Amino acid sequence: MSFRLTDQQDSAAVSIIRGLAMDAPLAAKSGHQGTAMALAPLGHVLFSRIMRHSPKNPNWRNRDRFILSNGHASILQYALLFLNGYGLEISDLKSFRQFESATPGHPEVGHTAGVEVTTGPLGQGFANAVGMAIAERNLRARFGAIASDHHIFVVAGDGCLMEGVSHEAASLAGHLKLDRLICIFDDNAITIDGSTSLSCSDDVAKRFSSYGWNVMQLGEIADDMDALEDALITARSNLGAPTLCILKSHIGSPSPDFTDSHEAHGNPFNASHVSATKKIMQIPDESFWAPQEIVDAIRENAATRGAELVSSYDTDIASMSESYLWDAAWNTPNSSSFSSLLPSYDATANFATRQIIQKALDASLPALPGLISGSADLTGNTGTKLSKQIAQSATAPDGRQIYFGIREHAMGAAIVGMALHGGVLPVAGTFFVFADYMRPAIRLAAISRAKCIFIFTHDSVGVGEDGPTHQPVEQLASLRAIPGLQVIRPADPNETIAAWCAAVDHNGPTALILSRQNVPSVTDGSAVDKGAGVVRDCDAKPDLILVATGSEVGLCLNACEELTKTGKQVRVVSMPSWDRFERLNKDQQQNVFPNQVPVLSVEAGVTMGWEKYADQTIGINRFGTSAPGAIALDRLGINLDAVLSASNQLIASFKK
Repeated sequence: MSFRLTDQQDSAAVSIIRGLAMDAPLAAKSGHQGTAMALAPLGHVLFSRIMRHSPKNPNWRNRDRFILSNGHASILQYALLFLNGYGLEISDLKSFRQFESATPGHPEVGHTAGVEVTTGPLGQGFANAVGMAIAERNLRARFGAIASDHHIFVVAGDGCLMEGVSHEAASLAGHLKLDRLICIFDDNAITIDGSTSLSCSDDVAKRFSSYGWNVMQLGEIADDMDALEDALITARSNLGAPTLCILKSHIGSPSPDFTDSHEAHGNPFNASHVSATKKIMQIPDESFWAPQEIVDAIRENAATRGAELVSSYDTDIASMSESYLWDAAWNTPNSSSFSSLLPSYDATANFATRQIIQKALDASLPALPGLISGSADLTGNTGTKLSKQIAQSATAPDGRQIYFGIREHAMGAAIVGMALHGGVLPVAGTFFVFADYMRPAIRLAAISRAKCIFIFTHDSVGVGEDGPTHQPVEQLASLRAIPGLQVIRPADPNETIAAWCAAVDHNGPTALILSRQNVPSVTDGSAVDKGAGVVRDCDAKPDLILVATGSEVGLCLNACEELTKTGKQVRVVSMPSWDRFERLNKDQQQNVFPNQVPVLSVEAGVTMGWEKYADQTIGINRFGTSAPGAIALDRLGINLDAVLSASNQLIASFKK
């Protein structure tokens, strides 16, 4: 049976956290102790009295989620994970911020047990929490409270709420009335530069009230654990809206030198400052002080409470009538389970690849109970509409279609949170040029290996009359530069179907880059599997290889026909995914691109990176132009004459 810690144990726990919050940055000569010190009582109350969690089963599906959006205060989370028995020990805290330690400078999901999302870029964690709250409520509405019945707790600081992504996410959360979302705003009025009054005079309470949040002014209770507990219980009981708890805290407390000082934020205290603070705290002046009897008591409390919760939950889940669907939501089936449901296309097909992705989503939906799709006000344009699915809303929380509104920043971060929550396979779409708005979230998705799918359409200057502001030319290269992000630009309908399967099967994030304009069906889709494949070969050793992605594959095939008429031996390669191609061994790569054969690449974007595969490149190394799409492509050099001219020149240069 669970038990309650004594007042003495609670007090000791807070002192341990504050001591570790000073000692670890001091040892590392790097870190942020001030916020961790101020929020030690809050963290301890959350983990010991409020949250449903199980240190022995850190991935238990029905746990409450804890997100430290102001991830620079990571030592707070590490101290809590250490005390509650998540696997961290004093040796890990002594290795704070060191190479390959379990305690990196900012929390990293999948790296440290108990960390739910990778945080650090301010505001992203807050928006991740909104996504998690969407996932929790959707699963609860569809599978019942027996399966999903928990809260999302997120701690955010002034910096998180200043960042624009938090505005978008808070607006969305209020609109959706996500009442399992509780944000504790650490209102310490301090940033790195100094007081927040230097740059900000927002009325946060009024702002969040206008978004539709329930706002609780907690006042000066940062050191009162019983008052914190009562406030959080009240917040947890609020229905019909997310809750913001505004907590006045004092950064660096109880330091005699740096309480309420911006110097407590990111400059580690020196040894004398630490000693002076420990004297006020009335604890021994020794590094990494953590009495074993206190640690044992806290861990026993957490383990006992957690075991009871997990045991009861497992019993309930075993009685679910649709447990197989529940498991399938959490463990996304391989694409082979629904491949027979997917369409295929013959040479007469002529569709925009953005149209095909919608057909793929609809066809695979029955096999993917976790699939949720949405867009930033471009649902029909991006092919992210799930036919006959209702919209996610406060009155229809089981809806699998999300209307994110014109909020790309929040959408990107929210689907990362949804993916890391689990039970959901989130898809989000917008025009490719707006990948710039989502880049921080995409990058964090890659770091986190979050299984989410970004659909980007209107993939080049073929967008047409909207002009250079809406014509992506550098975005494809920028996404290819992100380690761990699977990027696929399919050539035609069949490659789009294969790209969708590759995205579903990939253990991490995928970006699908799709066309606005119709493209002919020119492949069988097989090139996606290995990242590149021959779509038309020649009878002898090639004089030239034409390689392209997306709509330019069809252009290369047309060029191949013309070159063949003049006696040239030409191979055409579709290369929809560089990162998949890079997984091949050298022999496999040379089967596609044999040595001593010149290669010409054709892609309607900047040519950066193609030098690795091609001897000469055709691309668009400038911003676009306002003109009908076909004219824009032609005038910017993505045309048959340009390919033929470059091909002949390259062949001739290799024969010299």
